[in-house]
Amino acid sequence: MMNFQGEHILSVSQFDRESVSRILQVAQSMIPYAARQKRCNVLEGAILNNLFFEPSTRTRISFGTAFQLLGGFVHETVGQESSSLSKGESLYDTAKVISGYSDVIAMRHPAMGSVAEFSQGSSVPVINGGDGANEHPTQALLDLFTIQAEMERYGKGIDGLNIVLMGDLKHGRTVHSLSKLLSLYKDITVTMLAPKELQMPDSVVDVLANAGHKVTITDTMAGNLASDVVYQTRIQQERFSSKEEADMYRGHFSLNKTVYEQYCKDHTVIMHPLPRDSRPEANELDTDLNDNTNLAIFRQAQNGVLVRMALFALTLGVDEKLTQYEKPVTWFTNK
Repeated sequence: MMNFQGEHILSVSQFDRESVSRILQVAQSMIPYAARQKRCNVLEGAILNNLFFEPSTRTRISFGTAFQLLGGFVHETVGQESSSLSKGESLYDTAKVISGYSDVIAMRHPAMGSVAEFSQGSSVPVINGGDGANEHPTQALLDLFTIQAEMERYGKGIDGLNIVLMGDLKHGRTVHSLSKLLSLYKDITVTMLAPKELQMPDSVVDVLANAGHKVTITDTMAGNLASDVVYQTRIQQERFSSKEEADMYRGHFSLNKTVYEQYCKDHTVIMHPLPRDSRPEANELDTDLNDNTNLAIFRQAQNGVLVRMALFALTLGVDEKLTQYEKPVTWFTNK
């Protein structure tokens, strides 16, 4: 198993199955703190620098929330124009300086490989919050945590999972990383449902195939959604050369109540990394599914806090000390 303390979290390729199980176990132990049943100040005095050089809402805020729920302080830099990168400073130099002000750094950047490059200059752990179309390891871990939790409702596990990955699979870093994590498990059936031009990169398909999993590649919804999980992604407009090019594919794979009832199983769980594009021309995940108990997208988002709390605890070496720093919640909460 990986030794987490002091290590960077850059790619799901770092993990074996035992390491992933440890992350999910620690994330589970964070539920009382995230649910405001207890407080934990195990990271009191520690500083997280949240460096987000690409737009983000959920990931950025959940990193900050996760750190604060463990008692730490959060400093944020949002946008390259707000940093010395806009003056030509290298990622290495930025890391050398910022890591001196930090105990841990969470970073998102639009260029593939940028977070790994940054980590080479950092003296503290760096956690990848997404590097272009490459990887999003914390999202993949929270997705796996969600799949495990949702499958438990039906007496199932991750081994033997039947999952559909649907949408922009070419540019969707969340499904790239999730696929690599699923390769650690047994007897997975994966259906890649996308326009031919937006299909999963061969390198990712090969990871699953080489692990012995069944992979089907298709561009047809009919007959291909009867699975345990449908994981939908949006058209990644920011990865296309123009809005017009992205519009060519927008709205082709909309999931709504009618489609769900026609093609999915009664227990098919719906996942999406958010934000979902609810504009009429896209409407990739219809609001008429909001009352469906199998719509897990908001539970999925909340699970991000648990997983990121776990990664902070593991990389800073406090995962075995949580209960020693518990306190009661003193304010009103309806969670």
